[in-house]
Amino acid sequence: MLVAAVDVFGREGRLRIGLGLPNRGVLFGVTTVEEMIELAELADLSDAFDSVWVSDSLLAKPRPEAITLLAAIAARTRRVRIGTACLASFPLRDPVLLAAQWATLDQLAKGRTVLTVCSGIVEQAGAQVEGMVYGISNRDRIERLEEGIDVLRLLWTRDDVEYHGKHLTLEHVSVEPKPARTLCPPIWVAANADGRELIERSHKRIAKYADGWQTVRGSHEITGRLSDIRRRLTAEGRDPKSFVCSAYVNVNVDSDRERAFAETKRFMDQYFGGDHGRNEIDEWCAYGPAAACADYLDRYRAAGVDELIVRCVSWNQKTQFGRLRDDVLPRLRALSPSTST
Repeated sequence: MLVAAVDVFGREGRLRIGLGLPNRGVLFGVTTVEEMIELAELADLSDAFDSVWVSDSLLAKPRPEAITLLAAIAARTRRVRIGTACLASFPLRDPVLLAAQWATLDQLAKGRTVLTVCSGIVEQAGAQVEGMVYGISNRDRIERLEEGIDVLRLLWTRDDVEYHGKHLTLEHVSVEPKPARTLCPPIWVAANADGRELIERSHKRIAKYADGWQTVRGSHEITGRLSDIRRRLTAEGRDPKSFVCSAYVNVNVDSDRERAFAETKRFMDQYFGGDHGRNEIDEWCAYGPAAACADYLDRYRAAGVDELIVRCVSWNQKTQFGRLRDDVLPRLRALSPSTST
């Protein structure tokens, strides 16, 4: 249950753009830790970007640890918000330690953090190993997600906290220092459920616990799902206007569309595993000339997305970043009067 009001960052009536850093790509030569920090600095210096994001997983899909990487980014940026997209290891982490870690990160970032969490349930061997190591079932992950969100908000806003849940009991616990923000740092929930029953449970959870919804669903699915979430927010007595919808997409900008597709597929297959077909890539990736990429991204604005997180799916991150910043995003802003300056 929400225990502290959370304001919405920078709602200027325009689609906000976040840069997604491919930290898992460090494992197969896409980028380096230093390059990602440099890209975060470049985003910070450009008015084209509002935020910078890193992803997370412990054993299911290993990569440089998210909070540590965000701390380095916080020290090298001044303007952009920084966050997780998403913290898949959240149910595995001790909420008290995480509350202290994130509060310190928010101090470093001077209140610029957004914590996006999820259950981290994936059908991979690594997730099964996580379950064995931590003694956590898929049901436990959901319950620990909900309890963890409650505990973080309590520890960030109160002292001498008492909490009695199924998985965690606290008595007279305080975390210091508190986050830099006067209000509790936003907590978004990432969810991409399939099937009517799972979608309904997911939307109910988001409306009860989250300040925002982050998704990788295609733009054609978002409008209906977002409408349902907003209806549930109203039923919870919450203001839908203060709720954020964020979508995560991939982009490869190249004048040769088939060359862009080939590199995009190679990236997706290595980054996520498996063999991704064209239909799947077409749904989650913008690839080809800048104008086509801008048209693809604009669909998310039309679907009601507040913030679009864009990851460059290429082995040449700086070149792709430049094309995204200089060629795609100006075209995207020009497509709608609400996003133009």
